[in-house]
Amino acid sequence: MEPVFTDTITKSTTHYSVINNVVGTPVLQKTPQSEVKRSANRASYQTEDLYPIIDDLKMAHICFNQDGAPVSIPMLCWRVDNAIYIHGSRGSRLIKQLTNGNRSCVSFAELNSWVMAKSAFHHSANYRSAVLFGQFEAIEDDELQLEIYQHFVEQLEPGRWEQLRRPNEKEIKATTLLKMEINEGAVKIRTGGPIDDPGDLSLPVWAGELPLIKQWGEKVEY
Repeated sequence: MEPVFTDTITKSTTHYSVINNVVGTPVLQKTPQSEVKRSANRASYQTEDLYPIIDDLKMAHICFNQDGAPVSIPMLCWRVDNAIYIHGSRGSRLIKQLTNGNRSCVSFAELNSWVMAKSAFHHSANYRSAVLFGQFEAIEDDELQLEIYQHFVEQLEPGRWEQLRRPNEKEIKATTLLKMEINEGAVKIRTGGPIDDPGDLSLPVWAGELPLIKQWGEKVEY
């Protein structure tokens, strides 16, 4: 039996999928910037392929340009309807850069398995990924901020929001909530086994996948 690598994610919460009412377009805008050109057969511009990636990962890389240099920061990121949200300390470098009117890039990626071929060249990986382009805007309304934060907590564990102390005025004022409408971008997904050259198929080495199995662990209370 070939080895299987297991990545067990142990958290104090249980993972739940998010289901929101979708009010936006089901198709992402395909532009010269967002169009997938390499292995375009693996690309999708359907939000039905995008939403599960965002909802499952809730971790994105936020990319922007600062003083002519590229910057990429990993952050928690969640979806409500056809928009993504992030939050940060009010007045921070990140918030200033993302609210200066310039466009940003948000990327998601998930490794699902190593693809083991009979040649070194054809080794690959199975994955889900997405890249979005757009502008962030700050949510200033306190009640709307609380509603969006509630969505995040409820996506982690339904019913938890009602058990918690809500953010107070000081905490709300210290934090900026940013929103980006989902319009332009692309999804790219690879599945399946290796694509070996015909002349390599008889080589005496196994070929296939090493799946990365992810699951949430039991609650650990402190």
